[in-house]
Amino acid sequence: QVQLVESGGGLVQAGGSLRLSCVASRSIYTIPLMSWYRQTPEQQRQLVATHIVGGDTDYADSVKGRFTVSRDNAKNTLTLQMNSLKPEDTAVYYCYGRAGAREMWGPGTQVTVSS
Repeated sequence: QVQLVESGGGLVQAGGSLRLSCVASRSIYTIPLMSWYRQTPEQQRQLVATHIVGGDTDYADSVKGRFTVSRDNAKNTLTLQMNSLKPEDTAVYYCYGRAGAREMWGPGTQVTVSS
């Protein structure tokens, strides 16, 4: 079973940047679809960004132009570069992977953006 572990969350002022990483316990080349989700106590888990092996990416409208998702197969890492952060980006961010019918989630990392 593949384990995903996020890191890089923290407290940042509005307009700042953070870089989240998701490290997998085995090669992410075997995980064709990987995504970042986020959740607040008031909202359901929301898809933020998706990266498909081969390079295709997709983003929620609310983060387009500010967030960039990428993967490094050699380091078994999915990364989310978040720029121009806003207070509404405050959430727990989760890494997600899907390989066929198998799904996997990380435990999450808290991102807090102060105004």
